[in-house]
Amino acid sequence: MASEHEPLTFTTFVISLATTAAIHFGDVPDPAGGAVEANLEGAGQIIEVLGLLEEKTRGNLTLEERQLLEQVLYELRLRYVQVDQGGRRIIEP
Repeated sequence: MASEHEPLTFTTFVISLATTAAIHFGDVPDPAGGAVEANLEGAGQIIEVLGLLEEKTRGNLTLEERQLLEQVLYELRLRYVQVDQGGRRIIEP
């Protein structure tokens, strides 16, 4: 049975997790329900998962994969602090 979806890569996995964090921050609408209310705890859990992924894959990623993961983590951690301090959404729905 042929799949219509591209195979899952490390890059698409990281981007998927980052998108989920953006939904939790309330920066993008939830595709399932359209809700944009911030869920800081959920975003924090995604950041922890990505941090664990960074730790456990250290030395096993390509340069591009490592740079992507580092950049995504940097941006999500920065956004976490912004939201925690009452920051506004970056993208308005």
